Amino acid sequence: MSCGHILTLSPTGKIDQNVIAAAAAVLRRGGLIVIPTDTVYGLAAHWGNATAVEMLRRIKRRPADKPIPILVADCMEIKNMKAHFGRNAEELARRFWPGPLTLVLPVNDGWEGFRIPKHPVALAIIKAAGGLLRVTSANLSGRRPALTADEALGQLPDGVDLVIDSGAAPGGVPSTVVKITDEKIAVLREGALPRKEIYAALN
Repeated sequence: MSCGHILTLSPTGKIDQNVIAAAAAVLRRGGLIVIPTDTVYGLAAHWGNATAVEMLRRIKRRPADKPIPILVADCMEIKNMKAHFGRNAEELARRFWPGPLTLVLPVNDGWEGFRIPKHPVALAIIKAAGGLLRVTSANLSGRRPALTADEALGQLPDGVDLVIDSGAAPGGVPSTVVKITDEKIAVLREGALPRKEIYAALN
């Protein structure tokens, strides 16, 4: 399947709700879309559709042992998933969300990475699609993250149903990933948010 549609949506001013509804409809029926975020462009699938998530993994050529983060609309969505949202997670979320921080938290017998992006278009799409999306950077594994819709399409020309073009990603650097185990933190990837700011936030 080749890319069917490219829709332009400005991140400033009033957001066209028809475009948001179209994106949410594609996701709900199991399609894949490219969306802007505050860090880099992302490839998104509905979090509850295992077939769509597997397609996302195949198109990106993402190894099976590498998890796909969940972008959420608000903290309540994370708590509804029964994630362990302890004191340090609460503090980091308060300081850095919405923003370029992914928190890896215990969920049941496993782990999930969560982030609330600071981008109005991304948030509108997430909310319209139900509050949670599986999203990974819109590039082939091992290659440079896409900072524009055109760069994303250059790496992922097939299998994407819809592309939302909102201009260049304002951040340009992937999120920082922090894992929290029994209130102990480990920076798994230092990205847009410096490591020192993470530790300073927790004294």
